[in-house]
Amino acid sequence: MSDAVKERREEVPEPQEGFEVVYQRPDALNDTQFTYCPGCQHGNVHTVIAEAIDELGIKDRMIGMAPVGCSVFAYWFFDFDFISCAHGRAPAVATGVKRAEPDSIVISYQGDGDLASIGAAEIVHAANRGELITVVFINNAIYGMTGGQMAPTSLEGMVTSTSPRGRDARIAGKPIHVVEMLSTLNGVAYAERTTAHDPKGILKTKKAIKKALTYQMEGLGFTIVEVLCGCAINTRRTPQDSATWVGEEMNKQFKIGVYRDIKQNGKED
Repeated sequence: MSDAVKERREEVPEPQEGFEVVYQRPDALNDTQFTYCPGCQHGNVHTVIAEAIDELGIKDRMIGMAPVGCSVFAYWFFDFDFISCAHGRAPAVATGVKRAEPDSIVISYQGDGDLASIGAAEIVHAANRGELITVVFINNAIYGMTGGQMAPTSLEGMVTSTSPRGRDARIAGKPIHVVEMLSTLNGVAYAERTTAHDPKGILKTKKAIKKALTYQMEGLGFTIVEVLCGCAINTRRTPQDSATWVGEEMNKQFKIGVYRDIKQNGKED
């Protein structure tokens, strides 16, 4: 924690007599300025990750992976160590960290272009090996940082900077369904898709992330939580319209739910 952050925390007044604190910034989040675009739902996911870490009491054991893309800024916001990884290689780096420091809790925070495109091999093989890492996969169906290009998860007909007439499945194929694909692999202990576009979805995302981290702590295998989010800037929508689009359009293509849970669905194959 930086000296500046410590000073700001010391400046926060104690609650007045007769008042009770019912909500405050999670300890696992730094006191720093929000730098994501207006309407971006990364902040929602950051908050519930930090809350889950606080509730599990594992902040001092956490090591995060921040790859290329909007998610690279994660190391600014979380109050634990992060490693910047080459594009798509976060699962490979996470594997090395977890094997070298088996008592650590390792989390990889990745976007759809990073994970499902250039990093497809890394995520598939880390999952297949059952690496004891947790991946939080942000699916906003578009490349965010680099200008709004078509991603592997872009919807059919979706207009992007590289598909101005809409995604044509005859040329680009259909959207990749990551958790469905990974849930078929024996090394996966838990795979769920949630959403961060409304309060109900955010609460379910927190529950899923907490379970994924718990399964990692129990040594059950690879865990992943895919979170549907909106990218208001690159889809040229208002923040509210972006959230509505996630709920009405993305949810049609990417169904919310648990796709693998070895505690519920039986033992590993």
